[in-house]
Amino acid sequence: MNAFPPHNRTLPPSDGLTEAERARILAKAAAFAPPPMQDAEGRRELVGLTREELAAEMVEMGEKPFRAKQLWHWIYHQGTRDFAAMTSIAKPFQARLAERFTIGRPGVTTEQTSTDGTRKWLFAFRDGQQVETVYIPDEDRGAVCISSQVGCTLSCTFCHTGTQKLVRNLGAAEIVGQFMAARDSYGEWPTPKGGSGDKDGSEDGRLLSNIVVMGMGEPLYNYENIAKALTIIMDHEGIGLSRRRITLSTSGVVPMMDKCGAELGVNLAVSLHAVTDELRDEIVPLNRKYPIAELLAACRRYPGASNARRITFEYVMLRGVNDSEAEAHELVRLLRGIPAKVNLIPFNPWPGSPYKTSTPEAVNRFAAILNDAGYSSPIRRPRGRDILAACGQLKTESERAKRGGAA
Repeated sequence: MNAFPPHNRTLPPSDGLTEAERARILAKAAAFAPPPMQDAEGRRELVGLTREELAAEMVEMGEKPFRAKQLWHWIYHQGTRDFAAMTSIAKPFQARLAERFTIGRPGVTTEQTSTDGTRKWLFAFRDGQQVETVYIPDEDRGAVCISSQVGCTLSCTFCHTGTQKLVRNLGAAEIVGQFMAARDSYGEWPTPKGGSGDKDGSEDGRLLSNIVVMGMGEPLYNYENIAKALTIIMDHEGIGLSRRRITLSTSGVVPMMDKCGAELGVNLAVSLHAVTDELRDEIVPLNRKYPIAELLAACRRYPGASNARRITFEYVMLRGVNDSEAEAHELVRLLRGIPAKVNLIPFNPWPGSPYKTSTPEAVNRFAAILNDAGYSSPIRRPRGRDILAACGQLKTESERAKRGGAA
């Protein structure tokens, strides 16, 4: 039985949104909707279907719903892409499935591995659009940083990704597929020890042990597809990744933060980067719609936030812009009462960027003030800079290809 309810395709009145907010979010999603998931031969993609949708497909074929459970196991537990390799399914039915369905992955356009072990993929989808996905190793495990959109609407001034206009949202299959393709790359099928991890969701022996939805795009502007994908990933009979091992990062789409907490309950990271509305309006333009006070109020409401499950605040250190001691003290004041940690991120330069990285001395002083106030404030070690895989450096050439290769 599915551990999570099927995701509704509409935003119900109980979500706390006003009618205007709900209409605006749905209209934005519809305008940038992903294409139908079919291959060139018209076969439907099975990756990205919920358990209920998969069962409905089996019933339509005249089969019992239990067939969906068999397929779910082979697709998400074993990572199988070939129906002929599904040994618990009779060969005639394997052939019928192959005629009607496909089990795909994003195409790998390029794969680069940094000198520090970070790996970056440029994935291409069926319509030719592309995103970047990054694996960040950490001793005996690591996190896969997945994208939610092709491009981004937010235009944060320090972020390379924000210079690429939004092309479209990713579908659930394309979101799940990034993690599945990363597992393919590292040979991490099936789940270790024949199960879905222990009670807290850990995956002993896994290199790809966590997911961070921090790649290209604003995930809460593609909530329907993100929720569907993460529900599939968290299903205990498939990939089985615990919600405690999944972190969703937002720049502060306040109306959707409550919905995300209530329905998914994954860890929350907030891209803050400034302590005044004046500065945040400039470097994170979304702040003009949802200012700091509203954003922090939503953080205080976030379900499950506690000392054991702190909200992470991302803070990119920009030299002479947001890295003063006075700003560190103001950040302490703003976070009072929120179970929080602050990731201090040295700015990762990219071609044409107007900012410089804060000096080590300034970063260390900033961190010391936060730590002295009781907030864990690790200074994130830049990873994958040599392959433009570090935080804020992701960008694809999808728009250039769309324009026909113009320089």
